[in-house]
Amino acid sequence: MPRKPKQPCAYPGCPKLSDERYCEEHKKVVARNYEAYTRDPAVKKKYGSKWKRIRDRYVKEHPFCEQCLKEGRLTPVQEVHHIIPVASGGTHDEANLMSLCRSCHNKIHFELGDRNH
Repeated sequence: MPRKPKQPCAYPGCPKLSDERYCEEHKKVVARNYEAYTRDPAVKKKYGSKWKRIRDRYVKEHPFCEQCLKEGRLTPVQEVHHIIPVASGGTHDEANLMSLCRSCHNKIHFELGDRNH
């Protein structure tokens, strides 16, 4: 299957080409800045190392997007979604989780009205 052509890194002034949005060097910078300046500090209380273990175990058991699977497509999981958000009293219990691709995850949050892009 043909690969997508590489695109310029989205970091301002970077001339490198990448398969993803940012080159390897700037991916780390953007992630660090996101954690430090954009993400709410209260999130670390809700999503810590315990959540990472739960998420990794869930992804291992459910390796494909559950929404796409219903439509007959095999799309690898990229996000683990809380059906009832943690902020609204949801838990990390397996019954409250759903494996999704990024497209389906964004679509759900857009329909909920908590994301504007």
